Amino acid sequence: MTKAELRKTYKLKRQELSSETVEEFSLQIANRLLTLPIWDFSFYHIFLSIEELKEVNTDYLLNILSGKDKHIVISKSDFTTNTMIHFLLTDSTVIKKNAYNIPEPLDGIEVPAQNLEVVFIPLLAFDEEGHRVGYGKGFYDSFLAECKPETLKIGVSFFEAETKIEDIFKGDMALDYCVTPKQVYKF
Repeated sequence: MTKAELRKTYKLKRQELSSETVEEFSLQIANRLLTLPIWDFSFYHIFLSIEELKEVNTDYLLNILSGKDKHIVISKSDFTTNTMIHFLLTDSTVIKKNAYNIPEPLDGIEVPAQNLEVVFIPLLAFDEEGHRVGYGKGFYDSFLAECKPETLKIGVSFFEAETKIEDIFKGDMALDYCVTPKQVYKF
């Protein structure tokens, strides 16, 4: 399928999930993430979930990162340039939902993308080669292009891999891992 077809299909599949299933699957994903060899780094970028879109609840992962005393970095989106600014999450960080219901920091200590060692990525679908489909604005492709080449890119998904996404572009950034409630994919 194409990205547009997958985007439509997986938005519907996610909306069909109950709140209980979203929580159960999110916890299973967090537990699977604990099995990955990624916990010796310092700077971890994480997205804050859009509840209304039934994204993977990253609260479980936030608790893991906090418990391991990691530097947690979150982003604020600029919809005029389709870019993100990254901020260190601290006890004093004020989070507010933007016009698209994305929870974001109002401001804080800025962290350059080059400092990030692990990035957790929201997505709608992915394939067996590590390509992913997001919401189609290119925020994460632009962001990941700013990171070091060795930065680990980890997708999280409620659903298993598609065989192949038909319309991959040169600028699309592939994942290193994708974690679902049932398994870990390594690419």
